[in-house]
Amino acid sequence: MINEIKDIFGNTLEDELLFEINQVATYKEVLAGNKIIEIGDYIRSMPLLLSGAIKVLREDNEGDELLLYFLERGDTCAMTLTCCLGQSKSKVRAVAETDVKLVMIPIRKIEEWSGKYRSWRSFIFDSYHNRLNEMLYAIDNIAFLKMDERLLKYLEEKARIFKDGIIKNTHQEIAYELHTSRVVISRLLKKLENLGKLELHRNYILMK
Repeated sequence: MINEIKDIFGNTLEDELLFEINQVATYKEVLAGNKIIEIGDYIRSMPLLLSGAIKVLREDNEGDELLLYFLERGDTCAMTLTCCLGQSKSKVRAVAETDVKLVMIPIRKIEEWSGKYRSWRSFIFDSYHNRLNEMLYAIDNIAFLKMDERLLKYLEEKARIFKDGIIKNTHQEIAYELHTSRVVISRLLKKLENLGKLELHRNYILMK
């Protein structure tokens, strides 16, 4: 595990801190589609993502989901940090978008390292800043973009994460994450296909 940690964080975190992470962190592998954090859970540790992608979602009172942002290699979740430090329940759901590898940092070490390592403080502040920007981006998309524009940006982000341009989500799954109906998504996907932005296949969508 230490080699993976050094490969990702070696240029930003001190060797002593990397050694401590390796000593206290719990290594986990999670298959695509499995939940990592559930709404209402008390958060006992903070994830550092070594590989893969995680989607972070909110849920309304009716159980419908809204995609907030993706976490990728080298990221952590600011919402998780907030819950850890405040000892409160999670207000988000984190699901493995792809197969992921991550290490979980115990709560007690988050504050300890903030006082002990300048690089850790910078990493935490940068993480808050990045996640806040992504939250604002998600709000802007909802407030200012038409649904077809939101859908295209969503698909482009998915294609970037999977790297091969193939998106295997169903129309219903896409509708859940964009907080709309399957009928709307199916109609807009057909529109985007007619515009030459993508190809619709039986079990996947191919971005062009």
